[in-house]
Amino acid sequence: MTLTDPMRRALLLGGLAFGVVAAPPARADPPEGDLSADDKALIDKAAAYLEGLGEVKGRFEQTDWRGGVSQGALYLARPGRARFAYDPPYSLLTICDGKTVWVADPRLNTLNHYALKRTPLALFLSDHVRFDKGVVVDHVERSSDGFTLFARDGNRWAQGRVELSFGDAPVRLREWSLTDAQGHTTRIRLTAFESTSGLDPALFVGPRNAGEPSPPP
Repeated sequence: MTLTDPMRRALLLGGLAFGVVAAPPARADPPEGDLSADDKALIDKAAAYLEGLGEVKGRFEQTDWRGGVSQGALYLARPGRARFAYDPPYSLLTICDGKTVWVADPRLNTLNHYALKRTPLALFLSDHVRFDKGVVVDHVERSSDGFTLFARDGNRWAQGRVELSFGDAPVRLREWSLTDAQGHTTRIRLTAFESTSGLDPALFVGPRNAGEPSPPP
């Protein structure tokens, strides 16, 4: 599947855009199968945390490789539904309604849609989050207050990598970084991320046009 530029930017928000990222050539891949029992326990902990998110709302800050900063709001209703909306002037909007991923870019006046199961977002929004098929974690690093998973594309859509960083005690997603084919890294940091309930189902209805406004966070 060929991903359009709007979809590439939108899937950065999902944190699993393996179709558009590639490992920087300076970093050697860790040997497959070299994970310790402690590593695997952290991977299982991260998967269980993501699978148990349920309804979530929050804010993100994205820093691109040039140092440009943009912000936006996110809403999740797992399994299946998500909404990512950049603040103006970008105003890019991505909605997953459980089956279809809609990507609206008002600046380009484009509206595209894709089957969820054919996008990397399917892993994050599926009933069961797994890090051994669609996405494979082959390296784990620990810090004083958390850990980071280094993952690659298990389906070979591309030789891509992503870093997912979690806080510990309790486990919580803090940020992720993606690197493109030119070695340019985009970092997305969660500035707010909290469980909620009663999200409006209209948040997850596909947009009727590229210029649909985003709701306030």
